[in-house]
Amino acid sequence: MRRRPGIGGLQKAAAARDQYRLLGENVAKLRTDMMKEQLATFKSQLEEFARKHKNDIRKNPAFRAQFHEMCAKVGVDPLASNKGFWAELLGIGDFYYELGVQIIEVCMLTRSLNGGLISLQELCSHLRQRRKKDREAVTEDDCLRAISKLKVLGSGFEVITIGKKKLVRSVPTELNKDHNQILELAQGQGFVTVEEVQRRLSWSSGRVIDALDTLLEEGLAMIDNGNKDGICQYWFPCVSSVYSFVGSDT
Repeated sequence: MRRRPGIGGLQKAAAARDQYRLLGENVAKLRTDMMKEQLATFKSQLEEFARKHKNDIRKNPAFRAQFHEMCAKVGVDPLASNKGFWAELLGIGDFYYELGVQIIEVCMLTRSLNGGLISLQELCSHLRQRRKKDREAVTEDDCLRAISKLKVLGSGFEVITIGKKKLVRSVPTELNKDHNQILELAQGQGFVTVEEVQRRLSWSSGRVIDALDTLLEEGLAMIDNGNKDGICQYWFPCVSSVYSFVGSDT
């Protein structure tokens, strides 16, 4: 028979476990301290990098995107405060604030055409027209960052992905799966017909008409009855290049 360990043996085992636990805690603390030190060093280097390349960050979109990636890796958000160190150093907070205001203006001016749903690509095109006199180019990445800050204000702005397109929604319209599928289908030529949706999605005519009627009521679709074959076409400005906002260069 195996002998059970005595009280002394149990105490030694408990002491050994305590030692291992303390050792583990010390190693973990040491690693944490080292990581904090490395992080502080990297942040300091990041600040120095920002001072040195201030103009490039503001003027060069690709450089600006890379700078944001560097910041994200160390938990720094240059847009967190318009009065913070980064805003004062780079003026980058002002850049995105102005861009956010322009995004709101474009969305409001195009709402009667697209129902408050505009492709990110088209939005950027309008913004570039508006900012032609500025040397600060605007990218889709810049628009996404500016819109993320608008969301914090509870402004109703949101970026949604349908098919291969990113769309910016500026009205509180709730799109269900049927609406999204029709919008994705329309990306090919900018419009759909009831018959096409029935054929491509294997839906009943009632389901198709119900979804299209909702999109019409929300202002997201327009009907074209002027075709020679008499078939109604439902056009979607948010995914079509046919409809462009002529006032974007004003």
